[in-house]
Amino acid sequence: MTRKLFDQELNELHEELTELGNLVDGRMEKTIQALRNMDLDLAHEVASSDSEIDHMEHELEGECLSLIALQQPIAKDLRTIAACLKVLTDIEREGDQCADICEIICTGELNPNSLVMNHVLQMMEAARTMFRRAMNVFISRDIDEAEDICRSDDFVDNLFSKVILEVSNGLKESGNVLGEVDMLLITKYAERMADHATNIAEWVIYIETGEHPDLNHPEGEE
Repeated sequence: MTRKLFDQELNELHEELTELGNLVDGRMEKTIQALRNMDLDLAHEVASSDSEIDHMEHELEGECLSLIALQQPIAKDLRTIAACLKVLTDIEREGDQCADICEIICTGELNPNSLVMNHVLQMMEAARTMFRRAMNVFISRDIDEAEDICRSDDFVDNLFSKVILEVSNGLKESGNVLGEVDMLLITKYAERMADHATNIAEWVIYIETGEHPDLNHPEGEE
C-alpha cells in the first residue's frame, strides 16, 4: 500500500468515525428529550436502534485492523490507528448507554418533576456537550482543548455525588423504591457518558504526544 493510499484510507476512517459520532450525538439528544418529556415512543425508538451503531462499530473496527495488517504502520501512524480503535469503543458505549437509559424510561417508574430528575438532565446535557467537544478535538487534535474537556468532567462528577445523596434521602421518604433505583441507574449511565467523552480527549493527547494520561481522576486518586 503506497503512502498516498494509506493517508487516503486513514482520512476516510476519520470521516467515518466522525459520522458515527454524529449518529451517537443524535441518540444522546433524543435520549435527553425522551427523559425530559417522558416520551415513551421516542425512548423506544432509541432503545431499539442500537444495532445500527453496533454494526457500524464492527465495520470500522475491521477497517482499523486492515490498515494495521496491510501497512504495518509504526510510530504516530500506529498510535493513530490504535487510538481510533479505542475511540470507536467509547463512541459505541455512549450509544449503549443511551439505549440503556431509554429502556428504563420505557419500563421504569420515574418522576419527571423531581429535583433529582432536573440534576440528572443537567448531567446528561453536560455529558453531551463534552462528547461533542471531544469529537471536534478528535479532528482538530487541539491538546489544550482536550485537557479542558477532561477538567470539565468535575462538573458531572459533582452532580453525580449530589444526585446519589438526593436519591439516598428519597429512599427514606418515598414509597417509590423502584423509581429511585431507576434514577440511580440512569445517573450512573450519565456519569459514564461523561467519562467516555474524557477518554476520547485522552486518546487525542496520546496520538499527539505518545503519552496516555488518566485525567478521569484527580491527581492522587485511583
